[in-house]
Amino acid sequence: MTSLQNMRRLHSGRVRSSHDIIARTIGTEILTGIHAPGAKLPSEAVILKRFGVSRTVLREVMKTLSAKGLVVLKTRVGARVLNSSSWNFFDAELLAWRVEMGLDEEFRRSLTEIRLAFEPSAASLAAERRSETHVVQLRDCVRRMAASRTRDEFAEVDLEFHQLIGVASGNPMMRSLAAVIETALFASFVQSTPVDDPEDLKGTAASHAAVVDAIAAGKGARAHKAMVSVISLGQARIATKRAQSKARTNKAASAKSGSTK
Repeated sequence: MTSLQNMRRLHSGRVRSSHDIIARTIGTEILTGIHAPGAKLPSEAVILKRFGVSRTVLREVMKTLSAKGLVVLKTRVGARVLNSSSWNFFDAELLAWRVEMGLDEEFRRSLTEIRLAFEPSAASLAAERRSETHVVQLRDCVRRMAASRTRDEFAEVDLEFHQLIGVASGNPMMRSLAAVIETALFASFVQSTPVDDPEDLKGTAASHAAVVDAIAAGKGARAHKAMVSVISLGQARIATKRAQSKARTNKAASAKSGSTK
């Protein structure tokens, strides 16, 4: 399964097991505030009646929610919802649930900020630690990116590129942040990709090539700066698309209002 397919598996309406459905439902209710921090979840009997599953399934669900930092389990007390500061937003599934809730401005900003906090540093480390194989693989990504003709082709190679940067950094903790990269890029792909505009695609491929050139040359500071530019370019594209969409919506609303007068 490719990285893009894995992202879509997490974000799609695929057939889910009872465990997945219940975990996702209760998890989303916690994320949206239906079950507020500090509150106890409904009793085991109530949840069993609601979902019609066995105690074994429900207890596994509670273990899953606990592992994601959403609840704390106490014997003879039940499950209590933890404060959002305990929620593990580096968990791929939890991030997928959050994306399904909608891509509001605060969430997009948070994803961008965490990318800016570690991806440029990963690129800088890659300039010091990369192997020749890493450079060859990254250049191949840029080549395929420039040749992309569909959104899926671009999304797959872009995700591969950013994951390779983490690998080339030689830092296993940065590689472990792949779930954040995947979700951030998925959120970007949902809103905009450069394949619809040849000039935009050319500029995007060139910005990624600048990262590779700096890494290949062993220039950490340059690689850092180039990665910041890559992320900023993507965010600028999304901002432009959103502004255009908003303008079209306002124009349509104005036209509709004028026709009813």
